[in-house]
Amino acid sequence: MTNVTLQVEGMSCGHCVKAVEEALKEVGATGKVDLASKSVAVSFEEGSVTLDAIKAAIEDQGYDVK
Repeated sequence: MTNVTLQVEGMSCGHCVKAVEEALKEVGATGKVDLASKSVAVSFEEGSVTLDAIKAAIEDQGYDVK
């Protein structure tokens, strides 16, 4: 299991949290959003999903991954 923390701009509410967490589930990852630090702690199996796919899933929801 690989764990990374991504900085994500544009999240501000519970809907944002749900949107990001659901997008991660769809690509086979799990995430814990921290609105205060504008970050997402992501866990994933490296052979199953790539970091680029994870970033793209979050960006598809309208947020900027730094």
